[in-house]
Amino acid sequence: MSDQIIGLQQWLKTPPGRYLLEWESEQVDGAVADIFGYHALQLGLPELGGLQDNRMPHRWLAVQEMPLDGLGQEASAVDRYCSDVPLALVTDFEALPFPAASLDLVVLPHTLEFSDAHATLREVERVLVPEGRVVICGLNPTSLWALRLARQRLWRLLGLGRFMGQDYLPLEDSFLGVWRLRDWLRLLGFEVELVRYGCHGPAVSSTRWLRRFAWMDRLGQRWWPVLGAAYMVVAVKKVRGARLLGATWRPKRLRATRAVTAGQRRQDMTNKETKQ
Repeated sequence: MSDQIIGLQQWLKTPPGRYLLEWESEQVDGAVADIFGYHALQLGLPELGGLQDNRMPHRWLAVQEMPLDGLGQEASAVDRYCSDVPLALVTDFEALPFPAASLDLVVLPHTLEFSDAHATLREVERVLVPEGRVVICGLNPTSLWALRLARQRLWRLLGLGRFMGQDYLPLEDSFLGVWRLRDWLRLLGFEVELVRYGCHGPAVSSTRWLRRFAWMDRLGQRWWPVLGAAYMVVAVKKVRGARLLGATWRPKRLRATRAVTAGQRRQDMTNKETKQ
């Protein structure tokens, strides 16, 4: 079965892949534009370029292996995909080369679907500062696209796979639904701030038909949002007992008064009674 599964980079060049990438780029750009801090990191999928609209001074793109150009030579992911991200590095997503509580933002574009999701999320929680944010993109297991993929798998089990061709999506069994993702984030101390669904059209393979069904995106956002083929989740790391410190104002200084002794107080009272 594995030889029938198309790779992610290859799938992103297909009409459905470009359609998905366009929607995710728009959503991620809007989500990270107003997230402030000093250090941001994107794990995988340099085609997305999720840090282009972010204004943090230090931004990294991490990949597990450098992409190859058409001649089979290693090509810079920064030059090919994210030319404005100043630094790219090759690392294991489950052991990031950053100290604990050092990053303000981490972007995970389909990273959890092609890695050990539990270990990657634990590592993201470790490197994020309190109130730091993680932006996650994934494919929805309850969508028309997932339904077509399940039908293709069924036909293949029945021995009719030669009539189906390659799978519609570049996944085996690594769908990660929003509800399960919410549970994992809650266990790690994250609070979900935003969930958005997109790509509500049917699972068609041509650009022409994707454009014809563009009206389903508008209706789907209102009437059946949870059936979108893709989702974006924004979560913030919460630490019990931690709070942000605001401006420190000087306390109002009390006016000093002259000390009065007990003897002087009795004399003042005697003088007052004498006058009366």
